[in-house]
Amino acid sequence: MKTAHDLVAAAKSHVREIAVDQAEDAIRAADVLIDVREADEYQAGHIPGAIHASRGVLEFKLSSMPELSARDLKVVLYCKTSGRAALAACAMRDMGYLHVESIAGGMDAWVAAGQPVVSTSAPSFD
Repeated sequence: MKTAHDLVAAAKSHVREIAVDQAEDAIRAADVLIDVREADEYQAGHIPGAIHASRGVLEFKLSSMPELSARDLKVVLYCKTSGRAALAACAMRDMGYLHVESIAGGMDAWVAAGQPVVSTSAPSFD
């Protein structure tokens, strides 16, 4: 039986990961930057310009958003450490997307490199 680690390792062997020191250039060249972490992670802090699509619903969001339907879009993905992003990149490749990259080390590597982070405040119901 395969573990989550096995699935991530297999995914990483099929996707292009970019080093965090090359991420800014890749993001500038991309058509879209997608954060595949959970909503609370995204709200706590994300890379400027990123849109949110949790890994669990990514395929559904891509299928329902016409602006993300072109298979030749240049896409950069990230998550916390790069596992979910690798799985998401494989799923996108299986959907026919041609130019998908993920950030090696994910958000943790981005923050450790001193790169900018923005937060989204959630509404308060107090």
